[in-house]
Amino acid sequence: MLCDSRNTSSQNFLLGGHTTSLSGLVFLCRMGKKKTMKSRNTGFDSDNSSGDFSEANHKVAEMIDRDPHQSSRTGKPNGEAQHQENGIKEHRASLPAPMFSRSDFSVWSILKKCIGLELSKITMPIVFNEPLSFLQRITEYMEHTYLIRKACSHTIPLERMQAVAAFAVSAVASQWERTGKPFNPLLGETYELTREDLGFRLISEQVSHHPPVSAFYSEGFNKDFIFHGSIYPKLKFWGKSVEAEPRGTITLELLKYHEAYTWTNPTCCVHNVIIGKLWIEQYGTVEIVNHSTGDKCILHFKPCGLFGKELHRVEGYVQDKNKKKLSVIYGKWTECLWCIDPTMYETFKKNEKRGGDQKKLKPSEDAIKSENDEADDMPEIQETVQVMPGSKLLWRINSRPPNSSQMYNFTSFAVSLNELEKGMEAILAPTDCRLRPDIRSMENGDLDLASKEKERLEEKQRAARKERAKDEAEWQTRWFQQGTNPYTGTSDWLYSGGYFDRNFSDCPDIY
Repeated sequence: MLCDSRNTSSQNFLLGGHTTSLSGLVFLCRMGKKKTMKSRNTGFDSDNSSGDFSEANHKVAEMIDRDPHQSSRTGKPNGEAQHQENGIKEHRASLPAPMFSRSDFSVWSILKKCIGLELSKITMPIVFNEPLSFLQRITEYMEHTYLIRKACSHTIPLERMQAVAAFAVSAVASQWERTGKPFNPLLGETYELTREDLGFRLISEQVSHHPPVSAFYSEGFNKDFIFHGSIYPKLKFWGKSVEAEPRGTITLELLKYHEAYTWTNPTCCVHNVIIGKLWIEQYGTVEIVNHSTGDKCILHFKPCGLFGKELHRVEGYVQDKNKKKLSVIYGKWTECLWCIDPTMYETFKKNEKRGGDQKKLKPSEDAIKSENDEADDMPEIQETVQVMPGSKLLWRINSRPPNSSQMYNFTSFAVSLNELEKGMEAILAPTDCRLRPDIRSMENGDLDLASKEKERLEEKQRAARKERAKDEAEWQTRWFQQGTNPYTGTSDWLYSGGYFDRNFSDCPDIY
């Protein structure tokens, strides 16, 4: 059976939320060898500133298990009036102004000197940004929070692990096709989000400048979960592609069951950053560990391969502490995720092999030749996931707004993240992303003002850093402290507490 594909346009891709600078490189390099920018509108962004489907032997109602708060077309909550989030009763459906055209800009003259280097310090034009901070991009992990609630509702450990695995994959999928670079957070910058309709609140802080580290902490209103982590991706430019090696541990605690799950995101690679059609692949092994039971979920994000048959595919399994396979998981991180009993999986694969009689395809001359071409040809996307009989749907991606392409390919969830209504300023910390004048100006369509404000903020941050060096004073984080992850034993940034008491008198003046 076939699971239909949604939002499978292959024109442009971006990295997951864990790839702050990598996302900006996509368009930057692609326009290479055109005229260099001279207008102030391209002011530099310095990284120094820090369904329809069917399945045999199952009823459709039993199979579909999408976010109950999302409709299949609009991504808006179904049914009655929406809950409030920081005083907002209904979230906006579009941005104040459409995105800017990037077709006439290039910084190839800058990036050609960075081949093989780490990219946290290169300079980028603001025109390639999107009007969100990286702290807000991290918050997009929470778009499919219903999967955490689902995990909390399951009494069987295997089903909890399957739901957690779906949540981990959904966090990567939420950034698909996002070709704009989020603004680098200023040191001390924060972002909070309260969503009563989704049952959580979140606080994040930029805790380090060099290297840039973003820490976040989220908790369920029903005291059912805690989700936290710190993100520091290492980025490299390889000429035709840009790669992000994930750094930092992500932890999900299910309090009812006294369980903690940890994992690290897969490696991301954007191809054709100089010429050709942009495309992204994510590859590597993600190991989700249940530190209470010893169960593990091993997910293999497949590299696309020579003919692109594996593009976007995810395959893996859940095993117990004795390494016995309990479940097989498969799908695409851009579409959906399914699970099936290992015995049924093996039977299906054996029958498929016997009946298929498929011959191994040999690389054609054109395919071999393409190895030496300037551009890496975009593999043809397989538009469906083959669903094996007996499978259960774990997750399906939400459809994006009809005007998403004019809004930096934002999801409905992302569109709401920088929303600022009257009265919100009185309760937000003065360091909140929503109050950043450069991001606000860009969102409102004033690129020139956004560039000027960004330059001012960066200069203010540099001046503050010099003052601290002069006084031999170290930066003090406000809401997070560096420590040790209690489950992995690795270095992590842990929430100190107290943010939602809203005592912001000692917050730094960064804007």
